[in-house]
Amino acid sequence: MYYFDRIKVDVITHRRKWFIISALLVLASIFLLATRGLNLGIDFTGGTILQRTFTQPVTEGELRQALATAPLAELGLAQSATIQNAGEGRIILKTRYLSPEEERQLDAGLEQLVAPLERGMSSTDTVGAVIGKELYTNAIRAVVIASILILIYVAFRFEFKFGVAAVIALIQDVLITLGFFALIGTEINSTFIAAMLTIVGYAINDTIVIFDRIRENMRYRKKESLAEIANKSINDTIARSINTTISTLLAVVALLLIGGETIKTFSLAVLIGITIGSLTSIFISTSIWVSLQEWASSRGKTHSA
Repeated sequence: MYYFDRIKVDVITHRRKWFIISALLVLASIFLLATRGLNLGIDFTGGTILQRTFTQPVTEGELRQALATAPLAELGLAQSATIQNAGEGRIILKTRYLSPEEERQLDAGLEQLVAPLERGMSSTDTVGAVIGKELYTNAIRAVVIASILILIYVAFRFEFKFGVAAVIALIQDVLITLGFFALIGTEINSTFIAAMLTIVGYAINDTIVIFDRIRENMRYRKKESLAEIANKSINDTIARSINTTISTLLAVVALLLIGGETIKTFSLAVLIGITIGSLTSIFISTSIWVSLQEWASSRGKTHSA
């Protein structure tokens, strides 16, 4: 898309505006997380996972309608249950914890309202609250470790202030994505962890491209100010960033629309995270680096990239 090659932006001059917008979004996300919280699925909270095989193919719509119809309606699973269609009549149903009596009631109702079950091909697993809490803790730990490793890599590859700017921007991306999910209330599951790590990896890729161009321009544009070099570097790479993001988002949108319920949470999280991450790479990460450099210069600690 040659149109994007003609885009010229003055990011650094207006960086205080971007910082204010960023801060407002982060504060709003923290507020939503504190007041509404995340709608954690049974992967995190614990519950029952039922694998059932019908004697004929069934659809998610048929199952959802059956759960909302007596005698299954009293179980209260129509809205809260997660249904995955594995094909050939096989389904995976994730619900709150069900007692043996409720499980028998569910099977009887499904046979009555949907189709007979292949009894020998059914299984039930229970995810304990302790395991769910451990998964939740490990998810947070994975994001933290990824951020630390990125800081170390970028600091080694470029300089420490580049690493700090990159990690601050990544933390913003994660918080805003979490805040969005707290706002819409979509249930999140274990695939959400993969989505968050995907967002972190994608966002840092765009940021490193800009940082690499900054370092290159600093070698050959020694008479220009940091702001001029940073703006030049952003404009040199903005077409590449936009084209890459649009190409990726087209694939993610396709997954979101036709990928099925199994990967819906993953697709939505990646869609939001990549969009935010791309904007952050252009407007925030480089602005943070320039501010850090100017702060260090004012204290007599300027270092070359």
